[in-house]
This record gives sequence, C-alpha cells and structure tokens, in this order.
Amino acid sequence: MVKIGNVEINGRLTLAPMAGVSDFAFRAVCTELGAALTTTEMVSAKALVYGDCKTRSLLYNPEVCHPFAAQIFGHEPEVMAEAAPMAIEYSGAEILDINMGCPVGKIVKSGDGSALMRSPELAGRIIEAVVKSVSVPVTVKFRKGFDGGNVNAVEFAKIAEQAGASAIAVHGRTRVQMYSGRADWDIIRDVKRAVSIPVTANGDIFTPEDAEHILRYTGCDLAMVGRGSFGYPWIFAQANALLEGKPVPPLPPLAERIDVAVRQTEMYAEQNGERLACLEARHQIPWYLKGVAHAGYYKQQLVRLETLDELKKIVNGIKRELV
Repeated sequence: MVKIGNVEINGRLTLAPMAGVSDFAFRAVCTELGAALTTTEMVSAKALVYGDCKTRSLLYNPEVCHPFAAQIFGHEPEVMAEAAPMAIEYSGAEILDINMGCPVGKIVKSGDGSALMRSPELAGRIIEAVVKSVSVPVTVKFRKGFDGGNVNAVEFAKIAEQAGASAIAVHGRTRVQMYSGRADWDIIRDVKRAVSIPVTANGDIFTPEDAEHILRYTGCDLAMVGRGSFGYPWIFAQANALLEGKPVPPLPPLAERIDVAVRQTEMYAEQNGERLACLEARHQIPWYLKGVAHAGYYKQQLVRLETLDELKKIVNGIKRELV
C-alpha cells in the first residue's frame, strides 16, 4: 500500500490521465479490473473559472472510481489556485493533480503542460498556490525535460516536493519526443532517489511484465499505464497477479472483451447521451479489436458508428464471425 498524503492507494498500478481516453466510463472499467488509482482527463483551470459546462462535465466520476484524482492544467498561479477547489468540489476527487507534462502543441504554445518545464520557478509557485488552496493532497505529472538539451526532471522533482506536492509522476520522455523513441527509465530512477515523496513511473508499459520491470528497475512506488491500456484494461488484473507472485490470468475470450467495450459505451451514454457515446466509441472500441484477425471490416463500421442499435448489430457480427 502507498500513501499519497492521507489517501491510501491499495495497489501499485494507476491509469494515466489521457485526453479523449480516460473518461469516467473507461476509468470505471479499469478500476473494476484492478487500477488502484485513476485520473480524469486534463481540465483547463481557466475554463473552470469561467464556468464552462463542457469542462465541468469532464470531472464527472461514478461511485466505483475511488480513489481518483482530478487533473487541471494552466500556467497562472492565481487561476490554478481558484480552479483547484472547484475541481475537487465538482468531482469529489481525493487528490488534485497538476498537469505539467502534456506535450501537445496548442497546450505548450499557451504556456501550459510541459512548457512549464522550461520555467521551473513558475511551476513551483503554481504548485505552492494550489497546495494552499485545497485540503486534499496535490500531485504533479511531468516529463524528463523539455528537450534533449534541457533534461531537468530531477531538479523539477525537488522543486515540486519543496512546493508541497505529496507525490509526483514522471514520464521518461522529453516534450520534443512526444511519444516517440523509448522512455528513459534511468531518469525516473534518478528522480526516485532524489526525493522522499512517492514517485510514479510512466512510459512504455504495454505488458504485465513491463509494469513489474519498471517498478523493480526504478524503485518507484507506483507505475502508471497510459497507451498500454487502450482496449486492454485487463493489463491491470494481469500485472497485479504478476506483482503478487500469482500466475498471470489469460485474456478473456473476445466475446467477453467486446461486452466490456459495449458496457463502457452504454455507461457513457447514460450520462452524456447516445450521440456523444457513439463518438467516443468510434475511437475506443476499435482498440478492443487490436490484433484480432480479420477484424478490419468491423473496425471500419465502428469508426462510422451513429447509434447504439448499430453498435449492437456490429457486435453481433463480431461474435458471429470472429469469436
């Protein structure tokens, strides 16, 4: 068990915050399958303060997803401090996470996300302001550095700890790398050795063995699964078994996996309506068919999905032809 502030995390595997992926329905599925902590999609602090309803809806969380963290992003200490308690109030999250690692161009150009790795003093002021504004633990997610010539994760981690962060998560790539190349687990290990707060390792966890390896290699408290969970939430159950010294359970049959994907979509529809649920399903459900032979036809149908009735017909075809 790991403690982040006063919050107990009963496991060592967490789900990464991912825009367009870690919505409440997918977080619920991952929690049920063994993710010990999940985090919302990143939410704009400025949009929260301005009262944007769409932004607020990203913070919705079902009862099954506890504990979890609400993640906000921004670069103005005052705005971040104002938005943080709003994020906690709207979501009911036990932890407030600050995104200082997002590499997406429009985020960086605004001075947010991983752009803050070029301004560690400002980052420290933001963390300090947010810590003072909420009663829950504050965590920070960041990268190896902004680019190869500015690898400052260790310095950044120390600043975060000094500013009051209760835990940090480190992705072992620079902003310039985006998601290319291999994640640098050595820098994550260096960060873990440099601070006394819990550290979460992130980057290149695609199998249960990867999860076990990154924890052992870096000495980190937790491992964060991002892209490796796409269509594969069972990675949490499998990796948990490996960490407990038990046999790794096999993947469920395709029919069961597709049923989970459908349930995820229906859960989303109950909260956000059929239209938005189908838009989400267009990119999420095809991931569940990754590696399945002769699935191309059904993937093409899924990316044009418009109704839940269509989804049921497609799923019936998958079960009839591919299972």
